[in-house]
Amino acid sequence: MTRWTLRGATTSYAVEVPSHGQWAALVAWGPHAVADGPSLLAPVGTEHFIPRADVEPLEYATRGVRYTAPTDLVVVGPDGSDELRPLFVGASGSATAETSSYDPTHATGAQHGSPSALRPVAAGGGDWLELAFVDDLREVRVVLHYRIPAGLDVVERWVSVHNLGGEELTLRQHASAGFVVPTSNGAVVRYLWGEWNSEFQRGAVELRRGRFSVDSRQGITGHSYSPFLSVADLEDPAGTTWGVQLAWSGSWELSADVDTTGQTRIQAGRAPSSLGLALAPGSSWVSPVAVGGCSTEGVDGLARVFHAYQRTFSRGLPQKVLYNSWFATEFDVRAAHQLELAKRAVRAGVETFVVDDGWFVGRSDDTGGLGDWDVDPAAFPSGLGAFIDDLKELGLGFGLWVEPESVSPSSELAAKHPEWILQTPGREPLLVRNQLLLDLSRDDVAEWIWETLDRLLSSYEISYLKWDANRPRLDAGDQRRDLDGRVVENLYKILDRLRAEHPQVVVEGCAGGGARVDLGMAARVDTLWPSDNTAPLDRLSIQRGFLTGYSPHLMSSWVTDAEGTHDGRERSLDFRFHVAMAGGLGIGADLSRWTDEQLATAARHVAQYKEIRDVVAHGKVYQLAEGTQYVAEDRSVVFLWNTGDGNVRGTLPTRPRGIPLVQLDPAKNYRVGTEVYPGSYLLQVGVPRDDSTDSQCLVITPSN
Repeated sequence: MTRWTLRGATTSYAVEVPSHGQWAALVAWGPHAVADGPSLLAPVGTEHFIPRADVEPLEYATRGVRYTAPTDLVVVGPDGSDELRPLFVGASGSATAETSSYDPTHATGAQHGSPSALRPVAAGGGDWLELAFVDDLREVRVVLHYRIPAGLDVVERWVSVHNLGGEELTLRQHASAGFVVPTSNGAVVRYLWGEWNSEFQRGAVELRRGRFSVDSRQGITGHSYSPFLSVADLEDPAGTTWGVQLAWSGSWELSADVDTTGQTRIQAGRAPSSLGLALAPGSSWVSPVAVGGCSTEGVDGLARVFHAYQRTFSRGLPQKVLYNSWFATEFDVRAAHQLELAKRAVRAGVETFVVDDGWFVGRSDDTGGLGDWDVDPAAFPSGLGAFIDDLKELGLGFGLWVEPESVSPSSELAAKHPEWILQTPGREPLLVRNQLLLDLSRDDVAEWIWETLDRLLSSYEISYLKWDANRPRLDAGDQRRDLDGRVVENLYKILDRLRAEHPQVVVEGCAGGGARVDLGMAARVDTLWPSDNTAPLDRLSIQRGFLTGYSPHLMSSWVTDAEGTHDGRERSLDFRFHVAMAGGLGIGADLSRWTDEQLATAARHVAQYKEIRDVVAHGKVYQLAEGTQYVAEDRSVVFLWNTGDGNVRGTLPTRPRGIPLVQLDPAKNYRVGTEVYPGSYLLQVGVPRDDSTDSQCLVITPSN
């Protein structure tokens, strides 16, 4: 028996291969101490009626080794058999190996760090491990890949499947990983659900036995569910919490299975297609990366674990305050009007001006123009370059909206290249939101999208690119070509190339709101748009859910005058700014309607945001009873929101309240505005709540 241990900042992940070599099993996952003694995961006693593999804590289960419990890989050969029984042949990596009965030279081609466009990889080194298994009868090699990036508490896992034989194989099921979670009493499974304009709602189910799953079959991450699950023991729901996310922006599925002993297993991977994935002789398939995290500090701590991981993707570009003109103009883009908005935006302290939809030819409404990415001379009579020069004189950078994956049926592109439109052979393409999709699985389409974006970014001084995607991919296309895989891989290649060849351009990922928020996008864009719903009370719920799985440096948030979809109560301009300042601040209101007093209020908040934005983007996030605290080494930023859900009319007597803070030194004094309080008071009693206002933004600094 061989055991390997990968060590993170505070947690360890240990796996072993039994002497029979038929599978890899989890030994321990949690704080370092859990890997220092006997495993509590393996079953005790004799199994009845089912094979041993069906009760073992398998790391990756193939059909043929496991039968009745969930499997991760099903391979079908030309003979119709779907069984695979690979045996361990070797390992490589930097993870600590306690004993070994195998010769690593027999790893038959296992390679560390094999390049893949599908891998988000955190910066730095860390422990890594590869375990290779081979089925000699089917001539298939399966390699399990692991990595814990240095200084973090996440484990990246993915699988590669290699066809060593001379016949085509079909992958009917192809998960990235199965994460065994050491619960004893069943699980509290937490997830994020929603719909357009109501994304990232927090949900939970109590699962003593059975299966819970979430997925997307839309060819895009989707509004309905996020590729994120977290699990805590049902008897200790606020205790140690484990979570899994998937780095994939196409169709996906995650499930949590609790067996009869109360132990949980999370399975994550791409959603299988009806025809499966063809694996030609001599070829290989690499799964997306599934990322598991663990924290002894509950759901809040798990969020910080994922935040730390996602921050390693950041390029460190400054998060400038932007203005987006969509709500002020919609499709009625006119240079003179845009410039007037820009002048008012400067008064508010804005740094980047973004022109949204409607700037290109044929785009007077949402029925035309997509695909014909030429500047409309009616919108910019002197040219877009002249408009950008006018912005520069005001001290503003320039940003532009694009939706390069879609095409309007009436566009010149659709007429010139009808073969580029995604459709099921012999059937009319499906029209959604008055638009069709380009077939991004085609390399010529991918190259055209790249050339279009490169032309715009090379021709104009653009510092911000808002990439939108306003419809799901529902046409089946030719399923024999792995449409989902090819589309996503080409999307990632374009985004990676944007970073490499236009490194100073900030890229925002948007998809009709939050329909493409996942680790795959987080690794390739600089900011993500959580929702088209910008109303303050609705947005509070959306943002709190977003921060459950995703870092605040990725969370784009605007101040607008929008009414709520679910809660339309009016909130002050202060409240709206304090909600938006909890992420990447932007303004999307019609500034031509704002008074001088409102612009002055905006300027005051923007000035404060510029002082604290590094703390918001990079500080550790702690959710408070009525707000959020961002903790950096030298200070904290606290947002408190009085939603008015209690004493709405203010007619009942009240008493002073405190909101306890976290991560302060009880022996030190801290300055809060003009007041100084002992750290012990702020930790136990809290910062005094000002009920005369509906929101507060407080900066907490040590007082000498």
